[in-house]
Amino acid sequence: MSAPAAAVRRIITATTRLATVPYVPEIRLQQADDPFTVWEQTEQAAGQATLPPPFWAFPWAGGQALARYLLDEPGRVAGQRVLDIASGSGLVAIAASRAGARTVVAADVDELAVRAISVNAAANGVRVQPLLADLLDEEAADADVVLCADAFYEQELATRALAFLQRARQGGAAVLVGDPGRAFLRTAGLTPLASYEIPVTIALEGMTAKQATVYELTG
Repeated sequence: MSAPAAAVRRIITATTRLATVPYVPEIRLQQADDPFTVWEQTEQAAGQATLPPPFWAFPWAGGQALARYLLDEPGRVAGQRVLDIASGSGLVAIAASRAGARTVVAADVDELAVRAISVNAAANGVRVQPLLADLLDEEAADADVVLCADAFYEQELATRALAFLQRARQGGAAVLVGDPGRAFLRTAGLTPLASYEIPVTIALEGMTAKQATVYELTG
């Protein structure tokens, strides 16, 4: 979509509500109650029938776990240049900023997600640089820490994301991953750091809670 930024922001705030994140109550996000309703509403508001799924409208379990970990262990990102890939709502990026990161770039391929990141960062009073870009075939540039949550739900994306993360690790960045046991996450080389029982919605996950783990890529 190519609507003006103000119009996109109005779409986001009109189809979601600002609410606290269940497992990370320090952070508030624009959230939808139902995935199919918000998808239909955003398509109607944007005048398009082919928008990507509104992943940005929900705090997914892996992101909640990684955000919780960063707020509890701020030393992992404090003073560091942070890159959050497949950022979605910006939850993890916002947590990194709150934990004291020097700079935070939040990248996503969905224009609505990038605008939602901006709206959510402002609602939490933090600085995050949203970036509309597919970085997965590139390098992690100057990032000291690379974050990735909930990106392993389909095989092609998981393969590309893991390759990017491995290149980032080889380039000297610390790499942290949040995931609730998605089918396409290969855990070889990933060291578990923490595990949480995350509240989720039945509409999204078919259950009310999921076990989500934070890993560090070490091998």
